[in-house]
Amino acid sequence: MMIFADLDLARRLERCEATANAAIVRARARLNPESGAALLEHAGAWAFFDGVGSHLTQTFGFGLFSAATMDDLERIERFLTDRGAEPFHEVSPLAGVEALQLLAARAYRPVELTSVMFREIGDEFAGETRVRTRIAATADDVELWADTAAEGWSEFGYGAFMREFARVSASSEGTSPFFAEIDGRAIATGALVISGGVALLAGASTIPSARNQGAQRALLEARLRHAKAQGCDLAMMGAVPGSGSQRNAERQGFRIAYTRIKWGR
Repeated sequence: MMIFADLDLARRLERCEATANAAIVRARARLNPESGAALLEHAGAWAFFDGVGSHLTQTFGFGLFSAATMDDLERIERFLTDRGAEPFHEVSPLAGVEALQLLAARAYRPVELTSVMFREIGDEFAGETRVRTRIAATADDVELWADTAAEGWSEFGYGAFMREFARVSASSEGTSPFFAEIDGRAIATGALVISGGVALLAGASTIPSARNQGAQRALLEARLRHAKAQGCDLAMMGAVPGSGSQRNAERQGFRIAYTRIKWGR
């Protein structure tokens, strides 16, 4: 049966990603209490504070699960501004024009776009390659996973940030951190979070010297196999619209469910 890109699908996808983000924020609060990491569920939306400047410090699901009001928006804003953070909101277009009008009335404007993509999980997996995959299983594995993720982002200036963020995300409830290895050397990372039968694929990073060797393809297939074994029927991921990551996802059977807008002031 064909799955349509409708409100029900948007709610499944947004709930999965919000659940994953909530787990990271809870892990941050547990591992680093002085960070002040906290979350709020209000009017069907989730607001996350993961520290000033963190890309997780924002909201998800505004207007998608229930009709939002200006009072609701102001309540969510205060949760963030009282902690010294600028309010940002990731909003699905399926939340409707009314939710976007509320944001416009508060002087928000679009600052970022994300193609939210999905595919059904079937049995169409490739055969053996020289790339091997495994799940990080020990504390040393988590450190190696964080170091590998950081190396993949270091050329873009995000190495230190990604190392710390990867440590926290790998320690969050429900996250399975995957490695790709060649000849026993870790060369790439990918994370899997499962919620409500949806598998969120995130954490993609490949060290510069090992790119274009099939590491991310192997990680994708390993995570889909694992998710299928756990009873998932859908996979999701996000990409910059029109990017190489989006094209690669479409080659692997992903479809665009909608283009999500991030709003800021």
